[in-house]
Amino acid sequence: MSKRKTFNDKPFAYHQEIELSITTLTNLGLGLGRVALGGADPEARWVVMVAFALPGERIRARVYRNHGNYSEADLVEVISPSPHRITPRCPLFGRCGGCQYQNLLYGEQLEWKRRQVAELLQHMAGLTLEVSPVIGSPRPFGYRSKITPHFNAPRGGGELAIGFLRQGNRFEVVDVPRCEIATEPINARLAETREEIRRRAANGGFERGATLLFRDAGGTVSTRYEDRVTEEVALGPGETLRLGFLARDFFQNNPFLLPAFAAYVRDQARSGGARFLVDAYCGSGLFALASARVFERVVGVEVSASSVAFARENASANGIANASFQAGDASAIFAGLEFPGDDTAVVIDPPRKGCDEAFLRQLLAFAPRSVVYVSCDPATQMRDLREFIAAGYAATAVQPFDLFPQTRHLECVITLGRLGYCQGGGGSK
Repeated sequence: MSKRKTFNDKPFAYHQEIELSITTLTNLGLGLGRVALGGADPEARWVVMVAFALPGERIRARVYRNHGNYSEADLVEVISPSPHRITPRCPLFGRCGGCQYQNLLYGEQLEWKRRQVAELLQHMAGLTLEVSPVIGSPRPFGYRSKITPHFNAPRGGGELAIGFLRQGNRFEVVDVPRCEIATEPINARLAETREEIRRRAANGGFERGATLLFRDAGGTVSTRYEDRVTEEVALGPGETLRLGFLARDFFQNNPFLLPAFAAYVRDQARSGGARFLVDAYCGSGLFALASARVFERVVGVEVSASSVAFARENASANGIANASFQAGDASAIFAGLEFPGDDTAVVIDPPRKGCDEAFLRQLLAFAPRSVVYVSCDPATQMRDLREFIAAGYAATAVQPFDLFPQTRHLECVITLGRLGYCQGGGGSK
């Protein structure tokens, strides 16, 4: 069947063009506006979301999907542009799905991300809290130290596209000769690798597609998933951590903002007065080791045994004797800890999906004095925040970090104190 035959044509026909004013940006990076539909309620307004449209703009858009309570549309024309609209640096912006905000002044990107966090707090967690201004990246471009471009199976005819998924498409790859948000060493290596891949593809070297890896650690680019790399993190004068891990492992991909980010997490963990620290998703030890000097003892817990091995190596390499690491059983993450919850701060940095129910149940049973919740997805963070509030915690600080300029993504750090121990802050339901 064609799209037209399967298309839900209420309230708009397939590819119907409409004019509307954009009033806000969603946390998915989409411009949002409302249009009058007429009918019995003259005040009724239908929501339409449009990629790459900016607040304050009057636009023309082409509808491609109707949902139960909103529509999605492509931007056709900017009739009246925002004063904050700029020319994107990347010629592929709008086609490549990697960036959402290259057409928006960087200062405005930061302000909209702050507003999005505040709105999520209110709508998802029922809290009205002051959200601190977003801490921006020293480099709005050329900051990303890891990228994973890919290509589909060669089919003959034309050059092989090597890059990232097209905006709004889960299958088509846009050819990306250069990524403007990646570091220069990565772009140099990318150019070399693209030539090699295309030569091999022309000679029948690939029967299927593949995902490539480029990891820049101090100017040295690794392309093999099992390569051991070392990242230096300068936390302050005379305080530099050297952290080893595998190129494929999770590690924050903006080394230029990472020192301030790690130092903030450390300072928030210490602010509640706890003597001990647990880093519950410790990976190769970043937050645990960055915080070790301000706690009596630090324990990192991680379900990945290989990451725990790296964390132990990193503690030894940095001369840190008061930090230990253990491979935690998912069903007993806090088992074996020798210090009490009411004198312990816990740092959590879960994956994008947030904390699972079993982890939250164990964490709240441990009842730490404070929790520093680091998240790359504020929406799932706010969902989990409701559980902490119900268990007797109050949010005392909300600090976003823009580790991902030009994109809709950000990291948000929320500090939570158990009632009776937390100082200041808090929120109202």
